[in-house]
Amino acid sequence: MTKSVAPQLSTPAEDPLLWLEDRTSKPALDWVHRQNGLTKERLQGDPSYQARFETALELMTAEDNIAVGYELRGHVYNFWQDKANVLGLWRRTTVASYKTEKPDWQTIIDFDALSQKEGVKWVFSGARRLYPDFDRCLLSLSPDGGDASEMREFDIETDSFVEGGFRAPVSKSNFSWLDINTVIVAAAFEEEERTQSGYPRVVKLWKRGTDLSEAVPIFEGQVEDLAVGGSLEFDGDAQYLLLTRTIDFYSGHHFVRLASGEKRRLPLPDDVADIAILKGQIVFAVRSVWSAPGGVACLPDGLYAFDFKRWLETGELGAIETVLPPAERVSIAHVASTRDRLFISLMDNVRGRVVFAERGEGGWSLTPLALPENGNVGISHINQFGSSVSFSFTDFLTPSSIIWSDDDGETLATVKAQPARFDASELISEQFEARSRDGTLVPYFVVRRRDQQKPVPALLYGYGGFEVPLLPGYAGVRGKLWLEKGYAYVQANIRGGGEFGPRWHQAALKDKRQNAFDDFAAVAEDLVRRGISTPAMLGIQGGSNGGLLTGVSLTQRPELFGAVLIEVPLLDMLRYTELPPGASWMAEYGDPSKPEEAAWLATYSPYQHVADDADYPPVLLTTSTADDRVHPGHARKMAARLQAAGHANALFFEETEGGHGGRGDRRIQAAQTAMKYIFLEQALSGGTT
Repeated sequence: MTKSVAPQLSTPAEDPLLWLEDRTSKPALDWVHRQNGLTKERLQGDPSYQARFETALELMTAEDNIAVGYELRGHVYNFWQDKANVLGLWRRTTVASYKTEKPDWQTIIDFDALSQKEGVKWVFSGARRLYPDFDRCLLSLSPDGGDASEMREFDIETDSFVEGGFRAPVSKSNFSWLDINTVIVAAAFEEEERTQSGYPRVVKLWKRGTDLSEAVPIFEGQVEDLAVGGSLEFDGDAQYLLLTRTIDFYSGHHFVRLASGEKRRLPLPDDVADIAILKGQIVFAVRSVWSAPGGVACLPDGLYAFDFKRWLETGELGAIETVLPPAERVSIAHVASTRDRLFISLMDNVRGRVVFAERGEGGWSLTPLALPENGNVGISHINQFGSSVSFSFTDFLTPSSIIWSDDDGETLATVKAQPARFDASELISEQFEARSRDGTLVPYFVVRRRDQQKPVPALLYGYGGFEVPLLPGYAGVRGKLWLEKGYAYVQANIRGGGEFGPRWHQAALKDKRQNAFDDFAAVAEDLVRRGISTPAMLGIQGGSNGGLLTGVSLTQRPELFGAVLIEVPLLDMLRYTELPPGASWMAEYGDPSKPEEAAWLATYSPYQHVADDADYPPVLLTTSTADDRVHPGHARKMAARLQAAGHANALFFEETEGGHGGRGDRRIQAAQTAMKYIFLEQALSGGTT
């Protein structure tokens, strides 16, 4: 192990690299362009780059990729990108046509044509449809792939923007319909309308024919909150205007706006989750034990319900009923309903299954659906206004498929199946457990050759935060560019994620964050113990919170790894709240402005722990100028600090568009993917490939 080095805890005034936080300043961008040039020379200059780029692009834009869609009023809607449609098509077809091998698609919006016409590379960010005909929508368009979007009203039947219709400038505001002449606006246009995280603080009603500035406020949150929101929710033909004050990622208050204008708070705890309304019942989950009125104990990983109509009429909560009792190592992934039936997607020891719930005179009953087992099965789409629902199935070696039902899951049929993208005949997927530092058993998956006899280069991926689970999934690019070479892929289900429900997440929350890092290191050590790989041949990868994970792994346990990929990361944890929207994550990490919380953040913040004399493996940091979710300053400063400390093997690459998730042009995504696999192979297999 490298020797322990005390952290270099610079205050903002002492940080010589603060200038790199200026997203678009000339000095910062000049530095970015120089770094990009060096990284491209190293990675795109590799003789294998062009072939890898073409392979990645071909798989990302293949015409036989599954067109995942959702159904409304007899049409299936889909967003599609391929080589000819770089920015994509929003399109639709009939349900009958969708089920055929070659559906007859009708283009609603051609985003390449729109972008060429308007001179802006518009990225589709979603559409809110108008009930009950769904022929109008509030269309969101991002100018750079970031989270901030422009909104315009669009008529699907005429394939045109509505002249003089609703339109709002680029912001992080949200929009939904109240009726044809009224839009619910969660506003974040002006400073006074935003929370400290930069998200909406005020909900307004905006009438057709009036200026946006004339929209009437109906609900407000606090500046310290994460955000507020408003939406029209449906239960059959009944409609309810729900207003939400999201205090932080894991707590909030939910209100129903009555016809009188009264905002009545739902009688639920702050940490309620997975709310659904069905047949007069509100179904919900909780993140911690809640002793409901009447003495019923609601437990995490269970699902519960109460009589919503009765509560609206009388103000009395009434009896709490159990919909789904909690079970060991089983957690709720998703809850949604058609018009008549509630579907619950579950994770059972990191494998998926789906049940539906119905309420009768004897209470709630659960029925499992006859879906494939031992893989990742979940809800792909659900029509809350009808009876159609579809499910996805995949695992590491099985291409994705779509299983469709038009009758609430009674009849199931596979309607789409992606062709195999790599030769999996000699591969095996296995699940193991590693024992973490505190004794906790941490599951992980390994995909490798069935006949592996000696250690091979392996890529270990992790996330471990925000209740997000990592589930088995097929990835053609990974299979083609990594697994087919005889290398191994490993996916770690460390604490902080949502694989085993709220308690698994809370075990790595705030001052317990080190548990997630220890879990990841334990998996790495277990891989070596089992002879699957060696430290010199083991690469790690993670993005966003996973970028924090790999950044900490670099600075805490560099001897365990041969290459480190740090993507769109958080890395300066003593300053992350100063880089918008970092303040929104304090419920996850803590508040560095509070001395006691800054103390635990300081124990692991990677930026402050870069050491001059550490023996770090090769590092590649990536980010995007347009990332308005995790500021590019984190990756910029970390790369600059590593290089200034003499670590010449630290590479940096920043794309100018695509936002946090790399949306938009698939050619850009393919280029980065090819560079990352070249970086890994150069580092883990002994040189240029």
